[in-house]
Formats: sequence, C-alpha cells, structure tokens
Amino acid sequence: MEKRFVLDLTLPEWEEYVKEAGFPKFRAGQIYSWLIKGVLDTEKMTNLPANFKERVRQDLIFDSMTVEKHLVSEIDGTQKFVFRLYDGHCIETVLMRYKTGLSVCISSQAGCKMGCRFCASAHAGFGRSLTRGELLGQVLLTGNYAQERIHSVVVMGIGEPFDNFDELIGFLRLANDEQGLHLGARHITVSTCGLVPQMLQFSEIDMQVNLSVSLHAPNDELRKSIMPIANKYSLSELLDACREYEKKTNRRITFEYSLFAGVNDTAECARELASVLRGIHCHINLIAANEFDGSPFKRSPAKSVKAFQELLEKLGMTVTLRREMGTDIMAACGQLRRGLQEKKA
Repeated sequence: MEKRFVLDLTLPEWEEYVKEAGFPKFRAGQIYSWLIKGVLDTEKMTNLPANFKERVRQDLIFDSMTVEKHLVSEIDGTQKFVFRLYDGHCIETVLMRYKTGLSVCISSQAGCKMGCRFCASAHAGFGRSLTRGELLGQVLLTGNYAQERIHSVVVMGIGEPFDNFDELIGFLRLANDEQGLHLGARHITVSTCGLVPQMLQFSEIDMQVNLSVSLHAPNDELRKSIMPIANKYSLSELLDACREYEKKTNRRITFEYSLFAGVNDTAECARELASVLRGIHCHINLIAANEFDGSPFKRSPAKSVKAFQELLEKLGMTVTLRREMGTDIMAACGQLRRGLQEKKA
C-alpha cells in the first residue's frame, strides 16, 4: 500500500495504527499532539521511544513540506512560502496579517486544471491534488514560523478546492477537530470557480464554513471568455447552486469579482451584476486585478474601480474592495505559480 503523509491521519486512525503495530494506545495521543503542533521531526518528539519512532518513519512519510523559498513583502509584511513536497512538487502558501490576526491562504493542488485566463496558476501546468494533511500542514507550519496561532484560513491558493473535494472535506474535519487544530469553521473560507455538483455537495456537509465564488463576469458570454468552467456550467446553473447553498446553510456567499481594464469594469457590467445577484444573500468582493508576466489582461485603473464600486452600492449591493497585499513578491490574488521563479518588483 502506498505510504501516507503523516499529517493525513486523524487521532482515531493513529489509535488503530498503534493497535495494529503492537504499541500502547496512549502512543497515538502522544504523537498526534506533536503533529498537530506542526512538529514533523521525530527526533524532537522527546516522549516517544526509539522503536516507535523508527516504526512510524518506516510506515509513513515525514520528509515533506520543506521550505524551499521564503519571501517577505517590503510593502506590507505579507509572507510567501514555497513548500517542496516529498515527491518534488511545489506549492505556494501566503501568510497575511490583519487587525483580527494572522490569515493563511493555502493551496489545494500543485497546479490547476481550470484554465482561468487571469490566473498565473493556470499557466504553470497541473501536478497533482494535495492530501488533507498537506492542506493542514500549510496552516501548521506557517503558524509555527510566525510563532503565533493562525486566526483564519482561506483555501484560495493554487488549485480548485472542489476539484479535490474529498481531501478538502478531510482537511476541514482535521482543522475543526476539537482534539486537533480546533479552528472554528466560520474562520475558514473555501473558494471555487463554480463546480456546481460539488457546490451542492458542499451545502450538505453541515459545517459553518464560508463559501466564496469566483464570478468575474455578469453574463455567460463574458464569463466564457475569461473562465473555461463557464462552458460547462452556465451562470444560471451556478447561481441556482448558490441559492441552494444559501437555503441549506443560511450562510451568506461572497462573490469574487476581479476588474480587468476594458473587459468587465464598465457601468453596464455593474448594472448587470447587481441584477443577476439580486435576491441572493451575498456580498461582492471587488479585486483590482493583479498582473503577472504573460497575463492577457490589465488591471482596471483606480478611477474605474471606484466608479464600479460606487455604482454597485448605489444599486443596493453590499460591496468591499479587497486589500491588496504581497504584490511585490507575487503573492497577491491570481499571482501564485507552483514555486516557479518569481519576479521581483
């Protein structure tokens, strides 16, 4: 059987493991308490005997999630970590400080299949989906580096979380576990470009996790020109899934809308956006689109962004403008690339 990453195991799975391996049951709690602190080096697990540590090193993968690169923004202190996984794939994770505390943006895949034209990840190819433990590890290890507890998590990094649905749900359970990280579900946000069947599944998981939908266009024609997923699921189907999610969970949805100069930032687009979203319990998070080498789009000028926001507010919509963070280290929304060489600002 293929080896599992050590952070993939829940406490009950550790209890089953130590039972089958012939060790006392309490060893499960001991090693789990180290792992949930982000300690992956068995030599630092001082209360475990040598024969137990040797056995787990044989059976499970510990040598993973090595920090390959660590960049710090000179603008706002945002930090980007490039983690190399045990099989050579790289992922990127971003640590940001807000008034409420530290927030970490984690990747769900090494690369992405969705092909959104405005996103650097789509230009970097696809490697594989991450395991639940590799999602969790990004939270634990960045928190350790900062020597501070993570306040919130956004699954908005490289990859489409709902294209890795089972491992995503496994991560949410691990993160929310009282015996583990014990991070409140309302402090976790999952973003999707609009995989409708998985959105409907997500509405059934009975967790108060926040849902964010990458919309970026108010109609099918424009959305298809930006996001290939729109060729599979129409805007009508997507918004019906959003209404079902709202009905099942009674949770507000966030719609992400990146503004591209001369593409989707017109007054007509703002009016159409307000029209199609009216009646959905939501707020719109505008993003002054971030550019990268090879991007076919330019960000909307500040004047256009302000006008778009003001018109939406005049039309009765709840709107925020996302704070721009980490642009000088290619850590902002849409700029992550699977650990490829970064451009310095």
